[in-house]
Amino acid sequence: MAKETIKNISADERKVILTILKSRFEKNSHLHKGIKWDAVEMKLLNNSEKLWSLNEMEKTGGEPDVVGYDKKTDEFVFYDCSAESPAGRRSFCYDRKALESRKENKPKNNAVDIATAMGIELLTEDEYRTLQQLGNFDTKTSSWIKTPETIRNLGGAIFCDRRYNNVFVYHNGAESYYAARGFRGSLRV
Repeated sequence: MAKETIKNISADERKVILTILKSRFEKNSHLHKGIKWDAVEMKLLNNSEKLWSLNEMEKTGGEPDVVGYDKKTDEFVFYDCSAESPAGRRSFCYDRKALESRKENKPKNNAVDIATAMGIELLTEDEYRTLQQLGNFDTKTSSWIKTPETIRNLGGAIFCDRRYNNVFVYHNGAESYYAARGFRGSLRV
């Protein structure tokens, strides 16, 4: 059985990530119109595990930021908002099954397991399209997205990018991996 990661964040790390998140929040007000930082910060201070996940998103190059608020669940929604797919999360195949199916030239890990370990979810196609309405992302890279079981059961996985001012959804074998393909995540706090 795999050892579970302890999802604690030190006081120093908490201070640093909150400063980064606040600065990014203020700089990118177009991403979260009508949302106040104080409300976001209060939620974060009361949930150290989610703050740990945001710190992991930041450490791997995701540049997480608030992109919405869900009134039904009273949660703020964060997405990876880095211009390109997070650099620290590239060159992974889609999931564990895909990783185990490779006989040689295996990647170091897979997107689904890394996301789970970080406490985040891969973006769905709808979430990815929502992100793309907020700016131009993945113009030089691509990102694995949550793949429907009907596709995954046949050996495939899907990814997206932005080219020619349009969002494209593609398919690939789930075991494939590329230096320019990573994954983007979401987190609800």
